[in-house]
Amino acid sequence: MNMEELLDQLDAIIEGSMKMPGRRILVDADKLRDIIDDIRLNVPQEVKQARGIVADRAEIITSAKREAEEKIHAAEERARAMVAQEEITKLAQQKANEIIAQAQQKTREMRQAAQEFVEEIMRRADEGLTENLAEVRKTRQSLKSKIPPVNKPE
Repeated sequence: MNMEELLDQLDAIIEGSMKMPGRRILVDADKLRDIIDDIRLNVPQEVKQARGIVADRAEIITSAKREAEEKIHAAEERARAMVAQEEITKLAQQKANEIIAQAQQKTREMRQAAQEFVEEIMRRADEGLTENLAEVRKTRQSLKSKIPPVNKPE
């Protein structure tokens, strides 16, 4: 039997039942159970497939939600790692800039100290040479005054 025939039998049982006051009827429960069992056995394949699809759909949705949550969690973790890496990079760049600035300052100081040292050495050398030159001139003058000039042959 198909579904339509079984539903028609149910309808016939209801129509052929004894009427009671208040829209109630007396029916043969065994007949109704037999028809209900037949209906269950004759549920079209499409209905069974639809039930399976509904069950599969719930499982697919649950799986998709779980997968989406995992991807979101992974993306959040990656974003946190990238932010942390960016912070590390910023700190490293800042530290590098500080080191470079300190090295440049130290270089300026060392150049200044070297220049001052060379200037002091040059000043002392100049003073020493000036004193020596004065001494040489004085000695030369003294020698000139003590030795009579030699006449030149004519």
